[in-house]
Amino acid sequence: MNETPSASLLPFQFEVLARIGQLLARSLDAPQSLREVLRTLEISGHLSRGMIAVVDPDSGDLNVYAVHGLDHDDFQAVCYRAGEGLLGRILESGRPCAVARLGEDPRFLNRLGLYERDLPFIAVPIHFSGTLQGVLAVQPDAQDDGLLDERVRFVELLANLVGQSVRLSLEAAQERRSLDQERDPQRRTVRHRPGFGNLVGHSPAMLRVFDQIRMVAKWSTTVLIRGETGTGKELIANAIHYNSPRARGPYVRLNCASLPENLLESELFGHEKGAFTGAVNSRKGRFEMADGGTLFLDEIGDISPAFQAKLLRVLQEGELERVGGGRTLKLDVRLIAATHRDLEAAVDGGDFREDLYYRLNVMPIVLPPLRERLEDLPKIASHLLERLGGMQRRPLRLTAGAQRRLVQHHWPGNVRELENCLERAAVMSENGEIDAELIRIDKARERSGRRPAGAAPAPLPSHPGSTVALPGAGALATAGADDDGEPAAEPSERERVIAALERAGWVQARAARLLGMTPRQIAYRVQILNIEMKQI
Repeated sequence: MNETPSASLLPFQFEVLARIGQLLARSLDAPQSLREVLRTLEISGHLSRGMIAVVDPDSGDLNVYAVHGLDHDDFQAVCYRAGEGLLGRILESGRPCAVARLGEDPRFLNRLGLYERDLPFIAVPIHFSGTLQGVLAVQPDAQDDGLLDERVRFVELLANLVGQSVRLSLEAAQERRSLDQERDPQRRTVRHRPGFGNLVGHSPAMLRVFDQIRMVAKWSTTVLIRGETGTGKELIANAIHYNSPRARGPYVRLNCASLPENLLESELFGHEKGAFTGAVNSRKGRFEMADGGTLFLDEIGDISPAFQAKLLRVLQEGELERVGGGRTLKLDVRLIAATHRDLEAAVDGGDFREDLYYRLNVMPIVLPPLRERLEDLPKIASHLLERLGGMQRRPLRLTAGAQRRLVQHHWPGNVRELENCLERAAVMSENGEIDAELIRIDKARERSGRRPAGAAPAPLPSHPGSTVALPGAGALATAGADDDGEPAAEPSERERVIAALERAGWVQARAARLLGMTPRQIAYRVQILNIEMKQI
């Protein structure tokens, strides 16, 4: 074997190791974690048909524990004794196994019916505390290119990561089993409430959102959901209501951007007969309809300053008067608002009332854009395909190539864009299988990687005449070029904010001045971009 791995594979290896390390670090659900690891290896690592087997502590046999690439779960009973087949040889010797062409090795038993005979095969031992406890097996998705030894070393690194995490995961799962039995009835109740099952994601950012939902749902606190268009803000509002004590009460929704101001006032507050031309009857508004429950106001950032004052009074006093009426109505309504706009900038610009901003921003929940949680994309795509398959009355599935195509896109339209993309692909698929050729993405948007217009937060201001305004940012913007000779992309907004904070000694007020922003604006970006502040 060569002592130094090929430089052409190093970036790919480091990226995959980092992703898998993140997957294993954030979950104690061993089966789920391992399935995600094997899925990541296929999508990002070009190592398909992953399988993990563990040693049975009683029999000493090697039992298949997790598989990626089978359409069924018939692998539970598959096991290997010491010395039996390729995997049994690893159990016996404790050494890795690599075959350039699997079908040529007489030890290959093919009990899973999973592997391709014309492709290479790699299997390595998994050690816990120096003891052999399992095997990780994968198959490169292309014929041997002379780098098999290097891939073996890479898979051994992966096995070390898996080994450490599986040991902790299995121990924790065993300790939790008795507690889970007590909590199962309550968990089943929560999981099947409306709006909860549509929330998909295991990325750290989404796990934080789920924790916030659980905490805030118990109270009647006002919630402000922040995020770009298409990130699923309404799903979060649904989950909060249906997992709250108000779940049996009314749940009323209104998109504030869909109505002009004069109709918006009547729609929210109601009106009396004769209040205006066409008001032939009295009518309850959305606030009254939501009494005892929850009112969800989407696109709250689009209402006019004049209407903001009227809404603020209702929120402060908990009472209102219908348009054209004089009777004051006391209400008990829990408000959830959502916006894709940068409200901090709107406050600074005088377009949004500061007192209303603070009244709404009691409990902010920030939804990350899809491009910042691409590890969730396979699960989201699977969820959407299941729904589309139900509509088309047939099963739909993505090939590994199609999944790789999806994760390479920037997704300026977020989950909504992903759903449209998958629906187009499903319509064009004759047999229900969606390969990379059916994934049609707008080339202009794909290359630009720009945030959609109106998305929050707004792009950071550039500084004419100051090309090195932020240390590190200039290097990021100019170093290197794409394979086709084009200049490298500009640094991301997160990179520019971090660079400013580093130059300012992690003092937000100083960093705000460097970027031409207000302290409130940079504080919002630190929150929405998930930047961990350093103490210096």
